[in-house]
Amino acid sequence: MPEQIAVMVTDQWKPLLDLLSIPIAWIPGMQRALLGFVLLSGSGPMAVVYYLLLLFPVLLWISAIWCTQLSIYTLPFRSGRVDFIKHMLMAWWDAALAVWMFWTGLARFVMVIMGWVFELGRLGLRFLVEVGRQVVMLPFTVTGRMTQSYFQPGIPWIAFMSLIVWCLLEATIFTYTLMPTITEVVAGITGLEAPPYTGPALFLFLFALIAGSFACIQVLAEAFKNREYRFLVQALVVELFVMTFEVMFLYRELVDAITPWIAHQTSEQFRPGIGFTLTLATFGWAGVRGMTWFLFGQYGTPPLLAFMARRPLVPQTAEGEMAAPPVLQKWWRQSVEEFKQEIGWLHSRGEELMDYLALPFAHVGGAAVNFGMILVSGRPVFSIPFKSLKEILETRETLAAFRLRPKKEAA
Repeated sequence: MPEQIAVMVTDQWKPLLDLLSIPIAWIPGMQRALLGFVLLSGSGPMAVVYYLLLLFPVLLWISAIWCTQLSIYTLPFRSGRVDFIKHMLMAWWDAALAVWMFWTGLARFVMVIMGWVFELGRLGLRFLVEVGRQVVMLPFTVTGRMTQSYFQPGIPWIAFMSLIVWCLLEATIFTYTLMPTITEVVAGITGLEAPPYTGPALFLFLFALIAGSFACIQVLAEAFKNREYRFLVQALVVELFVMTFEVMFLYRELVDAITPWIAHQTSEQFRPGIGFTLTLATFGWAGVRGMTWFLFGQYGTPPLLAFMARRPLVPQTAEGEMAAPPVLQKWWRQSVEEFKQEIGWLHSRGEELMDYLALPFAHVGGAAVNFGMILVSGRPVFSIPFKSLKEILETRETLAAFRLRPKKEAA
């Protein structure tokens, strides 16, 4: 008998109180021993094992003992004692089953988590291996696709880039040959030395001028091809002026740069005059423009003009729609799609994972609640084992609507 109660009872009633408290007098000591064994025996990782595997079964055992022993005091006043004892025995069976389901449920949850972690690691490793393989094969893949796209109809990118590179190269050469002349002209006009940005400005001007020269040849070729004689005469006149300008200011300077070499090779016996210089410059212009035009200019100039005019670079089909370039399959799309499918599968199993985590504790809690409800109302509430959390929620609604029946109805 607890000491606090014993102090409040007189000596003549103590024997009777000791007799009446026999069913529950030993429970507090047993309770302290069990809780002390679980809470104070282990340390570190062992303490976690004790708490996880033994704490809830011990709490269920203590609650079951209290409810069973207290029910002894209610037996003389109960109707349907046989059913009450049957329910109490079945509650003990359910408690043993709940402890077993608690341990097996925890083991199943750990195994499922380990399996999912392994699956995610396998997916990540497979994705990394695929990324490494694609990085190694990237040069071969890019080369194959470039070759495949090159032999298919479309934009002549090689000719276009060759035209741009040639214009840059020619602008660089003429910038070097014209820089002394331009410096002298600027110094004669302003009386000062040429500013530092003269070279870059001259380079940009020559680049636009050389690209425009190819554009004039393209217009002349299109006018001749389409038999547009009015535009053909206009294009011829413009091309004549373009040739004259480039010969006088560009190629003449280039010929003048090699004149000392000609004089040295002829032992100063041959001095090129203005006629020879201009003729040689004209032939040089015609030869350079002809070779570059037939090699890549006639294919690279139309995309350049289309780019400048913001017209579609892809040729149009007969229906007027642009012919779409071939779609290249992205190497990572298949891996990402597979990863999305696996992630979707994991999300769809999220509710199952919640069942695996909650059901072990729900079994122990449900068994403890059954003992309390049997003590109060004479019948259990939950049917153990639970199949899913949905079953527990449905039983919860039943519990909310549960009312104690009158004694006559219970009888």
